[in-house]
Amino acid sequence: MDCVIIANGDLEYSADMAGIIRQARMIICADGGTRHLKALNILPHVIIGDFDSASIEDRLFFEEKKIKTIIHPSRKNETDSELCISWAVLNSATDITLLGATGTRLDHTLANIFLLKKLAGLGIPSRIINKNNTIHIVTSHIEIKGRPGEFLSILPITEKAAGITLKGLEYPLVDATIEMGSGLGVSNVFKETTASVSVREGILMVFQAKD
Repeated sequence: MDCVIIANGDLEYSADMAGIIRQARMIICADGGTRHLKALNILPHVIIGDFDSASIEDRLFFEEKKIKTIIHPSRKNETDSELCISWAVLNSATDITLLGATGTRLDHTLANIFLLKKLAGLGIPSRIINKNNTIHIVTSHIEIKGRPGEFLSILPITEKAAGITLKGLEYPLVDATIEMGSGLGVSNVFKETTASVSVREGILMVFQAKD
């Protein structure tokens, strides 16, 4: 089941973003993400969090719509986004997209990106999408659609990543090794409409950037 989770970070109110949300069979809202769904006039299936960031006005709006709400204590070990992912997995989500998961709080942004690693370990395809980027975690292989000229960067998030093969890009690689901290994989460019990224050992963070 395709699932979209809307968090409280930056979110562009565009037709594309609204379309991603409306096409999902499961829409989960994390706490202050209610402001985004209210602005887009979209109702979630459930709202989850400790409600330290959702405004009273937004809470009342969704309460009047009889939206299921799961409230957690503010003193907890998980972020609201993490709670949403756990609920999604328990409720049969097989593909998860996170929106509003990046912003000025870099700690929250990185925490959300590393949630993709958790999902990769469970074998659930996932990504974070914002106005300019789509972010994936790759542990074996992925094919990504894009336009010639768009950027694609790979960054190891393990000590090293080995057996890296890149196809469909301006700078291909075959069975390469990149160590964490190296800039070798930054700012590659789509040469074709599909890019292929494979890694035999280690974990890659893959960024598709429009700007």
